[in-house]
Amino acid sequence: MGHPYIPNTREIREQMLDEIGVASIDELFADIPEKIRLRRELKLPRQMSELEVKRHVQAMQAKNKPFTKMLSFLGGGVWPHHIPPHVQSLVQRSEFLTSYTPYQAEVSQGMLQALFEYQSVVCELTGMDVANASMYDWATAIGEAVLMCARVTGRKKVLVPELISPERFAVLQNYASGPGLELVKLGFDWSTGQLDMSQLRAELGQDVACVYIENPSYLGFLETHVEEIADAAHHAGALFTVGVNPISLGMLKAPGDYGADIVVGEGQPLGSPVSFGGPTLGIFACRDDQKLVRQIPGRLIGMTATLDGKTRGFTMVLQTREQHIRRERATSNICSNEALCAVAAAIYTVSLGSRGLRELAEICAANASYAMKELDAIDGLEAPIFASPHFNEFTLRCTQPKLTIEKLNTKLLKREIQGGKPISREFPEFGETAVLCTTELHTKESIDQLVDAAAEAVGARR
Repeated sequence: MGHPYIPNTREIREQMLDEIGVASIDELFADIPEKIRLRRELKLPRQMSELEVKRHVQAMQAKNKPFTKMLSFLGGGVWPHHIPPHVQSLVQRSEFLTSYTPYQAEVSQGMLQALFEYQSVVCELTGMDVANASMYDWATAIGEAVLMCARVTGRKKVLVPELISPERFAVLQNYASGPGLELVKLGFDWSTGQLDMSQLRAELGQDVACVYIENPSYLGFLETHVEEIADAAHHAGALFTVGVNPISLGMLKAPGDYGADIVVGEGQPLGSPVSFGGPTLGIFACRDDQKLVRQIPGRLIGMTATLDGKTRGFTMVLQTREQHIRRERATSNICSNEALCAVAAAIYTVSLGSRGLRELAEICAANASYAMKELDAIDGLEAPIFASPHFNEFTLRCTQPKLTIEKLNTKLLKREIQGGKPISREFPEFGETAVLCTTELHTKESIDQLVDAAAEAVGARR
């Protein structure tokens, strides 16, 4: 006998099947090939009481060790940063926490203003004129940017660096497959990691919609030919898109200042925690060009005033989503469930201010510089593998025979240190290599612990 409030009794199932005109449950799944159907009962554990479930879950949780309980140098997509208590407190207020979507502007002024402030912060950081609120993550922001470039230019070819984040590239491939866009990877200088400018110029033609770079790159180094790349793209009539870690913009030139048309990135370090790889927040901004602004995905929040000019108000503008009447003419079906992260980003960034953000960026970069210098001095390790400036991430390669990154990380874990993200499968041409990151959470003492443990792991003296 089933639960009285769930229609799962035999009698009710038969009535439902009769009503829709099928003879059995299996007939409903006729589209699923027989060979992949499960023909047995699910192997589920016995039912448990609430107390038993709690104990079971706590036992599973005890197997994990959060990065807050150990030293972590893991980067590659999300980065650990200090989140001031007031940021977490404010975003937990019910006015923000329950305001999933601000459809009714008259009752959503607080949320709309917070998102407007977020857009303003993003524009100031990136040097762009218009920002949306917001994307799911960096990867979806790239995908939406590429589709936008294709719509605006009417072209089908997209140029990306070979050293792009493989996970972000995989998402981009999914986005590009529908409209049939061609993705071309550009090579790099093996000594510096910099984009191969000769290949870029050779690939640029009247069929190229977008040139995309990541700065800082997935492997941590900074692209030093950004103005040259922008000029080459624009000369060919293509749009120039740049992906960023927003913290780096506290000390680096804004992409808008070196010719970017669109800027995307990952907003997680702006007030969102490292929690099993999320939550994430996609940054998306563009310059003030009607061809671009009219094609921007997601939501735009605008500020207006009453007819007498005495009362300021906020509302959604240029609503391009499929839900807002646009249907098949929508620029995107991207949704709005990152709004709370966007509010956190606005509060976090405004709290730091321009001076605080610059100091934060300088600390991250200085820590990476010190870590690279000390690790590179160990016989059997090389850091970084590219002779280029870096921000807060860098590559570490094992040069000692038979020593793998996996073995090195295992030895570090025994010292309660989380090493870098292995990239040996992603980029086997670099050998046993990992990507490490440093932020303001790391101190000289903690970096020294990493260096000492790494030296011990390779059997070398520091």
